[in-house]
Amino acid sequence: MQLPVKKILTWLVLVVMVTGCQGTAESAAPPPVRSTAAASAKLVSQEAVDGRTDKLVIDSPATGGLRSVWVLKPAGWKPGSTGWRVLYLLHGCCAGGAWDWLRTGETARLTARLDAVVIVPEGGSMGWYADWRDGPGWETFHMTEVPRLVEPRYGAGTRRAVAGFSMGGYGAFVYAARHPGVFEAAASFSGVLDIRDDVPGYRSFMADNGVDTEDLWGDPSAWPEHNPADLAGRLKGVRLYASSGDGEPGPLDPGRQSGGTTDHTEAAIMRQNLNFARAAEKAGVKVTTDFYGNGTHTWPYWMRSFERALPLLLP
Repeated sequence: MQLPVKKILTWLVLVVMVTGCQGTAESAAPPPVRSTAAASAKLVSQEAVDGRTDKLVIDSPATGGLRSVWVLKPAGWKPGSTGWRVLYLLHGCCAGGAWDWLRTGETARLTARLDAVVIVPEGGSMGWYADWRDGPGWETFHMTEVPRLVEPRYGAGTRRAVAGFSMGGYGAFVYAARHPGVFEAAASFSGVLDIRDDVPGYRSFMADNGVDTEDLWGDPSAWPEHNPADLAGRLKGVRLYASSGDGEPGPLDPGRQSGGTTDHTEAAIMRQNLNFARAAEKAGVKVTTDFYGNGTHTWPYWMRSFERALPLLLP
C-alpha cells in the first residue's frame, strides 16, 4: 500500500522529534557550559594561610558570587615553576565545605610529599557539582573558571586527578565522565554513585536540605546525564577508585559496640557503590574498589581511603 505524501512527511517529523528526545546517558551531549559568563570571572584576592597554603577568592559570574579556593603547594614549588600535576579535592554536602579538607591538618600531612598542586574549591553546601537548570553554575565554576584562573598561577601542567567524599565523590566521577580527557584518575570515598537507586527517597532528602531537584537536574528522566552509574561507560581509560563501608560501626568509630546503631546513610551509599561497580563491569571499565565492611559515613574513613587511593591518583 502506498502512503500519501502528506502522511509520510508527518511520520518523518514524528520520528525526528521522538529520536531527538530519547538520547541516552551514553550518547546525549552535555549541556553547554556558561562560557560567556565564565570568561569574565576574575581573581579578587590571594592570601597566604600558612607557608604552603594559599586562599584565593574568585568573583564567579557562573555561581553569582565570591567563591573561595584553597591551594596547597608542593614542597619544591616556587614562583615561575611549571609542569606540576594537579589534584582537585571536592567536598561533601550539607555543612562545612571545602575547608573540611583542611581543618584537621590531615590533608596537608598526607599530601606533603606529593609532587602536585592540590586545589580545593568551594562547591556550595548543596551545589551537587552541576550547572543548575535554575540556579548556580557550579560545573562551569569548577571546570572553566577555576582552571583558567588558578592553574596558570601555580604552574599546572596537563595531568590532573580528582577525588572527593560523599557529594564530592559524586562530583569527582561525574566531572571525569562529563569532561573526557581532563582527568586521568578519579577517586570517590563514600560517594553518591547512583542517584537513581531510590528517586523518591533522594528527592525527599534534597527537599529536606532546601533543594528542588527540578531546579537542579530537571525531571528524573534527565538524571542519567548526571548519574555516575549511568555514566560509567564514559570513564574508560580513567583510573578509578571507589570505597565505602556498610554503615555498621567499625574500627574507626569511637566507642563502637557490636550491634550498635546502623548509619543508614552509609548503608544506602554502599548499595549505590555496588550498583556503580556492576555498571562499570558491564561497560568494561576497571574500578579499584575498597568495600571495607564495617564503617560509617564519617571523616576518619574518608581520610583512610584518601591515603589508600593516593598511589592510584598520583602514581
